[in-house]
Amino acid sequence: MRSDVSVQGSEKPLRRDAAENRQRLLDAAATVFTARGLDVGVDEIARVAGVGIGTLYRRFPTKDALISELVRQVLEDFLALARDAASAPEGEGLEQVLYGSGAILASNRGCLSRMWNDDQTTVLRNEYRRILFELLTQAKQHGRIREDATDADLDLIFWSLRGVVATTRGVTDTGWRRILTVMIAGLRPGAEKLDAAPMNAQEVAQIMENLWPR
Repeated sequence: MRSDVSVQGSEKPLRRDAAENRQRLLDAAATVFTARGLDVGVDEIARVAGVGIGTLYRRFPTKDALISELVRQVLEDFLALARDAASAPEGEGLEQVLYGSGAILASNRGCLSRMWNDDQTTVLRNEYRRILFELLTQAKQHGRIREDATDADLDLIFWSLRGVVATTRGVTDTGWRRILTVMIAGLRPGAEKLDAAPMNAQEVAQIMENLWPR
């Protein structure tokens, strides 16, 4: 007898074979989206997963539902990382979560362009950013980060890091780490004075809308 497997977002536990098919579809979608972008058809995802198109639609009624689940899994990884970093000593958690986030971005599952505008994962996204900004406060309190660094600066670092990961993929696996180290150096107390005002919340929201329109 097959045992049941609980799957988040399902109304009831899936049979083990159904849960395995579901994960195969997610893995295939990540592979295909990474290689060819989000415009690829679901029939190709089913083919790569080795299941029929009917199985795909039973697990994910729409392509958007499939993408949202990929986004949820990535955000769960970000959130687990942030929660773990919250217990780091001496204000080191911010750097821990930034380097860990870079590694997650580098493992791109093909859905990163939807991370900041997927309505189904707003709670996870907001919680990740809340912890990240708390880590910034802790880092300041321990003298690891300059006092004039803002939440918006972290948003810019994150977006910049994503761009570096995207442009260096397939050429070098470590380019993003070097650039992140350079950016963190600029956040240290005693670094050169900043001559530009930080972005406000409205500007951050507008940038997110421009980069990732709904």
